[in-house]
Amino acid sequence: MPLIYIVEDDENIRGIVSYALKVAGHEAACFECGEDFLRAMKKEMPALILLDIMLPDEDGLGILKKLKNAAQYRDIPVIMLTARGTEFDKVTGLDMGADDYIVKPFGVMELISRVGAVLRRGRGENKADIILQYEDIRLDVNRRTLTVDDAPVSLTFKEYELLHFLLRKQGLAQSRASILTAVWDSDFEGESRTLDMHIRSLRKKLGPAGTHIKTVRNVGYKLGE
Repeated sequence: MPLIYIVEDDENIRGIVSYALKVAGHEAACFECGEDFLRAMKKEMPALILLDIMLPDEDGLGILKKLKNAAQYRDIPVIMLTARGTEFDKVTGLDMGADDYIVKPFGVMELISRVGAVLRRGRGENKADIILQYEDIRLDVNRRTLTVDDAPVSLTFKEYELLHFLLRKQGLAQSRASILTAVWDSDFEGESRTLDMHIRSLRKKLGPAGTHIKTVRNVGYKLGE
């Protein structure tokens, strides 16, 4: 059974989420604060983390940053659970490395569905993809590093995921829905603005190579010819 850590200061929410996960066939462990959670991470690492933002001792985004900056924790998927539901908050969390972002109040069935989707996505990652390249764009998947014309380029978590997806599908037009499903695990049309923001940011960071990302009218985007 996949072990899932729940980092949430509200006792009622911890209880409900823990019970629902166990009924769905997962193992769950709960933590009221960041300190207890980080201590547990040194003993046993989970398959997934459900992380609240507003915790009593440390902001959840600060914890997320620590996880994504630590090599041993970087690949553990994280779903944010929070009452902060503005587009800015959501984009911030996703760009810092969260795999999903669920706003309170949420439905238990939706939560279980999203947990399952994130776990499946993690298991389905193609470990054979070591280097993905198109002309002067070179992505080292194992090291999660990007170079353009041999110069290193820094990407946010979601910018990396977006470029990774487009490189894997290079030359093929991808619909907005397929990109949103693959990178944000959502085909909700309202997320299109978030996709466009990340495309613009990614093109800018790629410099002249950003022209390789093409807009396909009435469809979406593609990388390369």
